[in-house]
Parts: sequence; C-alpha cells; structure tokens
Amino acid sequence: MEVSRRTVLAGMAAVPAVSLLDSPAAAAFTQQAEAEEVKLTWLEGKPTTAAVTTWGTPWPKGAVPANQSFALKAADGSAVPLQSWPTAYWPDGSLKWSAHAIAVDAPAESYTLGPGTAAAPTQAVTVKQETTYIDVDTGVIKARIRKSGSELISQIWRGDVVIARKGQLVNLKQDKIAEDEEGGGVRERYESDIQKVTVEQAGPVRAVVRIEGRHKSRKGKTWLPLSVRLYFAAGAENVRMVHTFVYDRDGQQDYIAGLGVRFRVPLRDAAYDRHVRFVGEGHGMLAEAVKGITGLRRDPGAVVRAAQVAGTKLPDPSTWDQRVTTRLRYIPEWGDYSLSQLTADGFTVKKRTKKGYGWIPVDQGKRASGLGYVGGVSGGFAFGLRDFWQRHPTQLDIRGAATEEAEVTVWLWSPEAGPMDTRFYHDGMGQDTYPEQLEGLNITYEDYEPAFGTPYGIARTSELTFWALAATPSADRLGDMADQVRTPPQLINPVDQLVSTKVFGGLVTPVDRSVPAKKSIEDHLDFLFDFYRGQVESRHWYGFWDYGDIMHTFDEDRLVWRYDVGGYAWDNSELSPDLWLWYAFLRSGRADIFRFAEAMTRHTGEVDVYHLGQWAGLGTRHGVQHWADSAKQQRISTAIYRRFYYYLTADERTGDLLSELVDSDRTFLVLDPLRKIRTEPYEPDPHALAIGLGTDWSGLAAAWLTEWERQGPKAATAKAKLLGTMETIGAMPNGFVTGGGLYDLDTGRFAPVTEKTVSVSHLSAMFGQVEICAELIDLVDMPAFEAAWLQYCRLFNATRAEQTEECGAYFGNLILRQGHSRLTAYAAVRLDRDDLAARAWKEFYTGDGYAPSLPWTAEDVESTLNPTQAAKWVSTNTTALYGLAAIQTLALVGDQIVNP
Repeated sequence: MEVSRRTVLAGMAAVPAVSLLDSPAAAAFTQQAEAEEVKLTWLEGKPTTAAVTTWGTPWPKGAVPANQSFALKAADGSAVPLQSWPTAYWPDGSLKWSAHAIAVDAPAESYTLGPGTAAAPTQAVTVKQETTYIDVDTGVIKARIRKSGSELISQIWRGDVVIARKGQLVNLKQDKIAEDEEGGGVRERYESDIQKVTVEQAGPVRAVVRIEGRHKSRKGKTWLPLSVRLYFAAGAENVRMVHTFVYDRDGQQDYIAGLGVRFRVPLRDAAYDRHVRFVGEGHGMLAEAVKGITGLRRDPGAVVRAAQVAGTKLPDPSTWDQRVTTRLRYIPEWGDYSLSQLTADGFTVKKRTKKGYGWIPVDQGKRASGLGYVGGVSGGFAFGLRDFWQRHPTQLDIRGAATEEAEVTVWLWSPEAGPMDTRFYHDGMGQDTYPEQLEGLNITYEDYEPAFGTPYGIARTSELTFWALAATPSADRLGDMADQVRTPPQLINPVDQLVSTKVFGGLVTPVDRSVPAKKSIEDHLDFLFDFYRGQVESRHWYGFWDYGDIMHTFDEDRLVWRYDVGGYAWDNSELSPDLWLWYAFLRSGRADIFRFAEAMTRHTGEVDVYHLGQWAGLGTRHGVQHWADSAKQQRISTAIYRRFYYYLTADERTGDLLSELVDSDRTFLVLDPLRKIRTEPYEPDPHALAIGLGTDWSGLAAAWLTEWERQGPKAATAKAKLLGTMETIGAMPNGFVTGGGLYDLDTGRFAPVTEKTVSVSHLSAMFGQVEICAELIDLVDMPAFEAAWLQYCRLFNATRAEQTEECGAYFGNLILRQGHSRLTAYAAVRLDRDDLAARAWKEFYTGDGYAPSLPWTAEDVESTLNPTQAAKWVSTNTTALYGLAAIQTLALVGDQIVNP
C-alpha cells in the first residue's frame, strides 16, 4: 500500500478543537455520517470451542456520533449478540474508540461490526444486588459474590447443583529466608479480606464485578492489597478472574511463600466415578479416577474400564465381575494430587491417598498448560492459570478428592518453591554519597542509592479461568479448554482500520515490500523481532516477576546478556521497546507480535512501576532487579506504553494503570529526578517544580491526554493541565530546546521563560514524546506548540551552525541520531519540505544505529549453558529505536525512500 507524503500530511492536518469536547456542540453531537462496517477476525484463527472475548475498535475523527449503537454479524450474515461501550472520544465529541464483547457457542471465521441495534442474547447475563452479596447469572451458571469477609465467591451453581464454593485468596507469609541448610522460616497463612465490591458492568452480554481488599491473617494482621475482577458472559459456563496484588513491604522482611486462589468442590459421585485431570504439554494429560478400576488383578469388564477411562458413568457395580465388586474397599482412593511447575522447562506430578501418608511420583514433563479438573459424572470444576510455565514457580493442587468435598488451589507462587526473594542484591559497596554513586554509575551503569532498591509498591496481575461443568469433560474438550487458557481468543481489527483512523497520531502505515529498499527494511524488522522472540526462549527470560521483559545489553565476551551487570540487565522499557512492538503489530496484525507486546505490557505496567507509597506513579530505570535502580522516573511509568493494549482489548486492569497516572505530577514534590547532578540548591516547590520537557513532560502529557479522551473523573483537570503546559511550552523562546521549566501544580502551567536557553538530551524524545506530540498536534490547534515541536524535530540532527543560529547555542555532541531520524521525517511532512525528507533517510541509514551493511544474522552458540544464538551487534536500545525510526519514517516519507 503506497501512501504519499502529502496524503499523510493532509490526514494529519490539525483540527481546531481545543475546547470542543466540553462544549454544548459536543454534547449534542449528531453528525449524520454513520460508522462504516469493519470486518473483524480472530488473532490466532477461529477458536475450536465456545469463545468469550472483548476488543476495541477505532473510528476516524468526526465520523461516528458519541452515542452510536452497534450491531455485529457473523460471516454468514446472522446477528450476533453484542455489548458495546465507549472508551475514548475525539475532541469534537465524536467516538474515537468503542469496546465490544461477545460470547459465542460456535465462533464464526469472521464478523462484521457496524451501526445498528445489537441482537439480544438468548440467555442474558444478569446481576442482582442484595444487602450482603451479589448474584450473577449467565443463564448456565450462577455465582454469589460476597460484599465482605474472606470469600470472593461463596457458591457457583450449575442449575441447582453447587459445583464450587468458598472461593477465596490464600497467601503464605514467611518471616525470613534461610541462609543455610539448617535454617528455616515460620509461615503464617493469610486469606482475602474484602473491603469494597463494585459492579462495573451488568450485562446483557458481559458482567464485570470488581473486588478490592487485602490479605488478612487469623491474628488480624494485613498486607498485600488486592484487586480482583470477575468476568461473566451470557450463556457461558465459566468465570474469568483477573487477579492483582500489590507488594507492600520493602523486600527485606515478610516474604511471600505462597500465593493462590482456592475453592472447595463438593463431590457426590462414587469414588470410581470421580476424576482428576491435568493437561500437560499440547493436549497430553493425566487422566485418572480417584478409585481406579483398571490394571487390577481382576478385570471388572471391558465396558466398565472403557467408561472410567472416558470419564463417563460406570455401570452399576452389580453388573461387574463380582471378584472386583466385592473387593472395592481394598482399592486405594487417591485423594490428593499436585502438579508443580518450578521452572520454565520442568513440571512434576505426584499423588497420595490422603494427608499424613506418602507422596507417590506420577510423572514429569516440560511445560504444563496450567489447566486442571476435579469432579465426577454429576458435575465438576475446571481451573486454569494463564502463562503457567512462563510465570513459574506455579502449582495446581487438589486435596481431599476421596472425601465429600475436594479443595482446589491454583498457586500463582508455589509453596514448594521456597519464599519469594525480594531483597536487594548487594550491600551498597560503600556508595553512600552522590559522588560515589556517580562513580558507580560510571563503571556498572547502575544508579544506586541506599534504600531506593525496594519493591514496595510494585504489582503483578494474573489471569485465571474457572469452569462449572455438568460432568467430566472429554479429552478433546479439556484440550480445547487448555488452549484457551494458554491463548485466550481475541478479535482484532483489520490493519487498514488501525492505520487509517490515525488514532495514534498517524505514524504508521501497513507493511510494504513493494520496492527493494522497503523490502530490505521490512526484512530487518522481521529479523529483529524473531531474534528477540528466540532469545526469550533460549535465554529463559521467564519467571514470576521477569516474564514479559527483555534484556538491555549483550556481553560479547561471555556470549550472554549482561544479566548481572548494573544497569545493563533487565530493560524496563528503556528507549521504548513497548512502542516498537505495538507499532509493529498495528501495521502487520501479526499474532506473535501482539502476544509479545501483551506480555511486555502486563510486565512493565505492573512490575516496573510503583502503585503504592511515595513513588506511586513512577517507574524504575533498567537494572539487575526490576526495582533495583534508584532512578524512579516518568519515562518508565508513562501511559503511552499502556494505551495500545487498553484500547485494543478494553482491559479494565490496564485502564486502572492509566487512571493511576493522572496525578503523577505530584511525584516531583517527593523526588527530584536530577538530584544527583544539580549544581545549585533545589527544594521542590509546588508552584515551581523543576520538570523536564522531555521524558518528564511526555509521561505526564500521555496520562493527561488519556484521561481527557476517556472522559474519566479527572478529565477536566487533565485537559487543563495538558493544554496549559502545551501553551506555556509553545511560549518559551526556544520551546522544547529549553529542556525544562518550572511547573505550578495548581495552575497546571509552566512559568514564563523570557530568555533563549539550550538544554538538549539525546533521551528527551525517546520515551514516547515523538508519539504523544504527534497525537496532540493532530488533536489540538495550537500553532505555537506545533512550531516548538517542529523546531526540535528539525534541529536535533541539524548542523552546529543551524542550531546556533536559531537557538543561540550548539546542542552538544548528541547521539541516537538514527532514532531521531523520524523526528526529521515528521518535520518534513508537517512543513512539506523535500530536503528534510531526504535528510531523514540519510540519518536513518548513516546514523549511529544499525547500518544496512551489518550482517543481519545471528550465529549459533554452543559454549553457553544452553545452545542459543548470538548477534553481538544487537542491543535493545538500538533495536527499539531502529524499529520505531523504520516504521515511522516509512509511514511519513516512505514515498521519498532512497537506496542505502
């Protein structure tokens, strides 16, 4: 698809809409143009079983009324029940993003979304509020959600049968970590303690209930704040749970030794009609009965054995070979089963008859699906944890299956793994003063400061699914369920819809290999993604806190990544790999890129960012541990990294993360990002906070824009701060080149600057500023702001003479010139200058990033612990910037591309 530069320029023309969103015209927006139909497809292809999914669809500016209703048709033209709601608006009041949910028994290959009246589900999900509980009924199952106490779900019924009850969160806290083989810690059990329950959606297709609370011990002690959302769908037999906890300790005491979700499962069938299932790799599974009647010395009969293997009801024992029937009491009943996945490449299964008796090893495998089942021919309970082996150490437990009630626990952190070690990894090495810490930075690249390497306030979100089943499912059915646990069905929009609506600023066009120069760049982009995907696997970048992140820099001597060297270890979003991946998905629609970006978003938005405490709203710079570095900054927590996933999936937890950041300007009162290098005394003043115009302001602007367009509870304030800072940046004589300003928390504006000042960093624009400015200029008609940004874009890679002539001083010896080539391309489009387009391509090819002459291959390495591949010339900083520069420069001035 060839898109000319002038076409892009026309599409990006600014709209004079500074205040329309709050105007009467916006409220009465009744534009006659209707939404065009959008064809939707499944990310990984049509699911093989019933599917529940939620997705977001973008709409062009001014094209769809804010109150537009939608209808959905399957590929055969049949109407599909649909629930829709808005998630963002354009400044003119028209709809920018809509969210939609469906629950289908037989998924179609594709669907068409368009204006209309949605079909009603045959079995609508309903929500009934009572004084002490909430009942949610999908038409197939019903769940009772308590408003207080420890039980999140007190009962799940299928018809009149209680399938599961007493659903609660469990936690084991250990007081210390043993330092030798003789030591040990005392463990104490905690359970969920509900403090608030909110119905966020009440049908007809989708119901969402949010539960907030903490974990509480029998002695009344509390810790680990929690937020759990329960998702129900019309006609569905399962409940989806999104589980979030926040770690509220400094990491030096009170260790998590177990963290899980527990249910009790009533059992009514004879022991030989009760079944246990664990799905391992693929569709392979452990399939056993609590009382097995196969393999005995006496044969009950082929029909009987076949029924037990299939999980169906056995014939009456009076019809069996009586040599078996009369001796049933002598066959052991295996009541306890456990599957533990302590590493990414190994799980074990064991069983025992009951507590107090020996465990018997069953089998081992590599990567379990995370799905289990216990129940019988009259009903049972299936349970699954997504990213089961990737988030090790995990575990599935079944206890008491030989009694009247089994206990099921899905462990997010296995109690067999030992306590979670959150302690800082070194003793400070004498770095007690800022000068000493700067010296440490100069050797290990770690920005250390005492007491700053704390996990206090970080979080982790997990996704679980629970099924209330009428009977033990077949092997094929269990396999399909395991597939959905591993990879939940996801509907997506066509690439053309994601690109043409320009909802992310118009910096992306579809993948295009139409000419050799473009093909070469596309091949290089594919190589980089495939290389990192392979590194995650061969380097085992997995684990509870680590999965979703990638490493920062390679060690050419050891042929491993610098996992143990200060600031060179975990990447923590340094230079925006999150953005690279999401832009790569927008232009390709590739499932593998989406899932990679999804895992990164789940990680970086939770683990790398503080959600409690004095640094709430800030993220941590790259390091050996995700929380280790003392640089706590907006550039890591920036909302721009989360916006993609939120709008594409309407994920409520990601929406929480975006809302948390709206007031993060207040973090500058408690932590000065430049405290170690200031040459003059500085005390934070709420009316004169020193805030950088690059990585600081871009993070704040992304949060404010998101709140404004979502029309959240602080939308008016967010809009005022966003427009106020834009206006005052535009009024500075050197605009963004000024580098920083004094910000007033009350007015949301920067103080006036009267003199030309030059303070430019190579990092300023590389953490989402390019992308957020493109969106803002497309949304808001503010010529002075646009001029300030275009000046920065023009001059960053310009000559010393050009910089000095226009701004009064040379910018200095700057780096990351390849990454900044997209700024030059942006200026070329906005100013319609062919010379800048040509310069952008020259900077892209000859900057200080990846050159066309590089090998663009990886070499096999056999000398490391595991066989892998290495590309010594690859670094994550350069990869992220190359990816963004390539994608955006192609989008902006692709029609001006030249051969390298």
